[in-house]
Amino acid sequence: MRCLLFPGQGVQRRGMGSGLFAQFPETTALADEILGYSIEELCTRDPDRRLRDTRYAQPAVFVANALLGRQRIAEQPDGYRFYAGHSLGEYNALCAAGMLDFETALRLVRRRGELMADITGGGMSAVQGVPAAFVQRALRETGLSGVHIANFNADTQTTIAGDRVEVAVAAKAIGALPGARVVPINVSGPFHTPLMASVEPELRAALESCVFSAGTGTVVSSVTGAVFRTDQGAELLTRQVSTPVDWVRAVATLRALGVTQFDEVNGSTLSALVNRIR
Repeated sequence: MRCLLFPGQGVQRRGMGSGLFAQFPETTALADEILGYSIEELCTRDPDRRLRDTRYAQPAVFVANALLGRQRIAEQPDGYRFYAGHSLGEYNALCAAGMLDFETALRLVRRRGELMADITGGGMSAVQGVPAAFVQRALRETGLSGVHIANFNADTQTTIAGDRVEVAVAAKAIGALPGARVVPINVSGPFHTPLMASVEPELRAALESCVFSAGTGTVVSSVTGAVFRTDQGAELLTRQVSTPVDWVRAVATLRALGVTQFDEVNGSTLSALVNRIR
């Protein structure tokens, strides 16, 4: 069985989705109406370099993912029964599975991006080459309270995030571990850590007004690593901004459900991670 994967913020780039917007004119026009600007211009030309800004990057990735997803699903004769998304990409997975409609999801993503962009002063770094348990132990030993694991991406790849200064200190400590390589990530916020908790009340209010449908496919949550339950939809997507992305557990669940083939839209970032998860 096949699963379609959707990446999150970080895959944005100028030229993203080129050629697709003309194929889906009604969806593109709807996106322009909701966002108040040309999504095609932002994704393909980015004349004002706004793709670096979370409030623009998140809607851009979501729309590009959505159009690429529709194209991929149409090309797959047997369709897909399973979907998953990394962080922001989970909104795309829910749309592809029929649990959220495009308009509702884009309005949520726009608000999510606005709220998350307001949290500044944070930093993130990717840690490669050592298991998450080693990273967790190093963080405990540093005694830094403002740094947390933000992503469990693969068996030997995690992401740390938090206060910018403390992340830099923690990165030096973790970098001293045998085999470890620490790479700074160019973001402004401490995403997927408790430092994002102030975003939750307003995001929850937006999510609680949404209706999640039963859908026609299965989505695995990047928060719990278990099958996404629509009766918990608002809670799961609210927690997502301040809770680590457990991609390792999500992939393990999908494999246990019988998934043997992972396809991905908008790049190959997640596919590479899947291949590094036993």
